[in-house]
Amino acid sequence: MTPHPARLRLRSRGRILALGAVAALAIGLAVPLSTGAAAAEEVDADSGLVGSELYVNPWSTTLEAAQSLTGQARDDAQLLGSIASADWFTSGTPAEVEAAVDDVVTAAAAQGRMPVLVAYNLPFRDCAQYSAGGAADTAAYAAWIDGFAAGIGDRAATVILEPDGLGIIPHYVTLDGQHEWCQPAEVPADTAAAERFAQLNHAVDAIGALPAASVYLDGTGASWLNVGEISDRLIKGGVQDADGFFLNASNYQFTANSTAFGTWISQCLAYVTEVNPGDFGSCGNQYWNGGPANDWTGVAISQYSEWSADAADPALNTSGVDSRYELILGGVEATTHFVIDTSRNGLGPWQYPVGAYPANEDWCNPPDRGLGLRPDTTTDVPLVDAYLWIKVPGESDGKCYRGTAGPLDPERGIEDPAAGQWFVEQARELIALADPPIAPLDCHVAWVADPAESSFSATVRLSGAVADRWTLAFAVPEGQTVTKATRAVVVQDDGIVTVSGATKKAGNAPDTVIHAKGAASTPWQFLLDGLACTS
Repeated sequence: MTPHPARLRLRSRGRILALGAVAALAIGLAVPLSTGAAAAEEVDADSGLVGSELYVNPWSTTLEAAQSLTGQARDDAQLLGSIASADWFTSGTPAEVEAAVDDVVTAAAAQGRMPVLVAYNLPFRDCAQYSAGGAADTAAYAAWIDGFAAGIGDRAATVILEPDGLGIIPHYVTLDGQHEWCQPAEVPADTAAAERFAQLNHAVDAIGALPAASVYLDGTGASWLNVGEISDRLIKGGVQDADGFFLNASNYQFTANSTAFGTWISQCLAYVTEVNPGDFGSCGNQYWNGGPANDWTGVAISQYSEWSADAADPALNTSGVDSRYELILGGVEATTHFVIDTSRNGLGPWQYPVGAYPANEDWCNPPDRGLGLRPDTTTDVPLVDAYLWIKVPGESDGKCYRGTAGPLDPERGIEDPAAGQWFVEQARELIALADPPIAPLDCHVAWVADPAESSFSATVRLSGAVADRWTLAFAVPEGQTVTKATRAVVVQDDGIVTVSGATKKAGNAPDTVIHAKGAASTPWQFLLDGLACTS
């Protein structure tokens, strides 16, 4: 499941304009918090996701959450807000979603970075569970997607199309004839599945027709559907016209396991389209790993440790499935690419206590998990286009009752926040248990505003890793103008302000005082010489 709040990301364009690379580039600085191997330069419209620099939204829901927090909780949210996460679009009219997408894509294009956008508005999404909602019907969804695509236009963007969209399909019958659990009375049983595939195919076509956009379909995850089953659904959903598929959205499966699973899906897609059309049953999968390499003595592969071709434990060894694909594919190459959500999978999945709860809900705010690999658009796996933070780390999966009456999460002993709301305790866990480890932000900006009618002044004091000469960059709301600063030079380019000055000497007044027109406010994110700070 992929719980997320049913909300549209709407902000005024002046408040969502680029921060970070744009401000740093304007003063000739590099941005160490880069999210890809390439330098921060303009994205080639034809280059796609691979090798691009990912956009960090200065008005993200993570930084929004930080505004109401204090102490360690605030520092945690600001740290997570300094790293590229996807922007989710979940509701609104076609015109509203067009404007909201345009705001984000315009800001990303201004700094030459790649925005990652999640389209999450399918009719009857999540089968009316934690993230219930979505468009009213196929026609409404098509209009919404058309608005979404219009918001991107001819700019670069990467679209994660409908998490759970192929994993949870109303009234779906699997390849082996099983009727799946999602059987809502509100949706006609005889047309629901066909409608879902029509909706996704329209979205793939609409986004795929854009000159610089990439689109990835839901490939579920390594502990969910078997390889043949999801491969069949991907083909029905239009993966042949997409850039690929995504895995592990909002989940916790190890990156190594997702890489193996995604490779097998790509190989299965090649087999059933180029070698033996429609023979999904011959596709090796994670639930029985027999093949030539292990004399067809297979077992189910465990999700609780990392898989590899040379693992001593048969329940972690992929060589049987790998050799099975080598056998059935002959010389045919797998070519369908994929991306992996690494936002919360550093320690892998939660191995829940057996028999403790009526429903374990191991996907729902499991305890003691850690951040995974940082977002990166360069990998050492040819079929893996990127590691992305699709799920926004720190945002709750929902109120998890684990089969009990609630309202407490019995594993945590507290009431979890609603889906998509900030979860202070989980954010702390993710940072403290991150693998690889993550360092705290090492500079701090103290901002104290003194409001007056239609204007204000703000005392700005810097601490931490401050150079003799420094530049502070931040975004300001639409209509706000910074006019001058004491002992510093101010440049404002639309919604981006850079203040350049020198470290104060002992006994002097605070580092600088800025003067601005407009309502008093505090920027959500500061970059000191290109690096994010707490504030």
